[in-house]
Amino acid sequence: MVNSTIPLKMANSTHSERVGQTSVLNLQDAQVKVSRQGVICMWHGLGVSGWLRLLSYKPKFTMPYAFRWASITALSVLTSAQNLLESIVYGRKVAGTEVEHPPIFILGHWRSGTTLLHNLMTMDPEMTYANLYQCLYPGNFLLTEGIVTKLTKYIIPKTRPMDNMATTWHTPQEDEIALAIDCGLSPYLMTGFPMRQDIYGRFYDPRDMTEDERTTWKASLLRLIKKLTIRKNRPVVLKSPSHTYRVATLLEMFPNAKFVYIYRDPYAVYNSSMHLRQTMFAENALFPNSMEGSEDEMVMMYEKCIRTYEDTKSLIPAGNLHEIRFEDLEVDPLGEVAQIYKVLGLESWSLVEPLIKAELSELMAYKKNSFRMDRQMMQKIYGRIKWIFEQYGYSSRIEDAEVPVS
Repeated sequence: MVNSTIPLKMANSTHSERVGQTSVLNLQDAQVKVSRQGVICMWHGLGVSGWLRLLSYKPKFTMPYAFRWASITALSVLTSAQNLLESIVYGRKVAGTEVEHPPIFILGHWRSGTTLLHNLMTMDPEMTYANLYQCLYPGNFLLTEGIVTKLTKYIIPKTRPMDNMATTWHTPQEDEIALAIDCGLSPYLMTGFPMRQDIYGRFYDPRDMTEDERTTWKASLLRLIKKLTIRKNRPVVLKSPSHTYRVATLLEMFPNAKFVYIYRDPYAVYNSSMHLRQTMFAENALFPNSMEGSEDEMVMMYEKCIRTYEDTKSLIPAGNLHEIRFEDLEVDPLGEVAQIYKVLGLESWSLVEPLIKAELSELMAYKKNSFRMDRQMMQKIYGRIKWIFEQYGYSSRIEDAEVPVS
């Protein structure tokens, strides 16, 4: 589940705009880029135990989803075998690996610009990150990535379904997907079970989990970072909006971790998040579902996300946090990233600066999704989360209703 932001030419991938079909998403005159992710969904990364865990939540089987269920089942057997083999070959090495470099966490609610920021920072050759393959197959990528990505590169969609940003197996991805696959303690269970807060609601913030769940979750994240460290012993740049709820827990694990927090116009966050939900629910569903009630849930979780972050950011040591506005990053990506490096004391700016400069023309040419929002919806959103508008300096603009919000 990863933001309608600006594409970048990453190593092993080419990013270019591609205008797709239009999805109105119950919004007026929405101009939205939509693509399909093909036969692959996030659940195809599950092993047998993970698939059985998902089935324990009792999804309703229907014939239109028979191929998805059958393919997940078949692949889970192969994935479990590969996971076992990797644990035999690499298990001792993973267990003995030390995380020498404090990780860097990119925080911010979904659709706030975290993907753009992640893409920019992971251009740095002195950093490393989790890519799509590593997140989908966290249990065996050390063993299988080299050969499988070459053999299967043609089945990966060229663009992401929510915004048509280019993608490959090697594109930076959200580590939340790896957590969902590896331990199942992730709010991304919502893509398979929409509106089932009873299933996934406590998985946003580890402090809401049981003690056993919290221990398992921490072990899963640490194991992923250790594996990425084995691949490249550099600071790991991790981007998952879910981590915005987890500052306290992340600091327990990595006291010297660095954080970059990005925020955006709440109207734009709402519009783009609703589009994301519609797209990702459809692309990863296990049974037919509806969007009924998702607007209220989205606003509720948005407010909880921002409030949790604001309540816990004071725990971060001085010099280890930098906050930016998406609108500023969009206008001046070079200057904003330079400021991140300065504030956080990152020493490799001279290496990444020319790489970002080389992409500026494409950055500025990209057109993100655009929506129109009516006065009634703006009043509803502003009434619910007025304090977020005020916290980050955004006006209500209700008098300007019926104009694009992006």
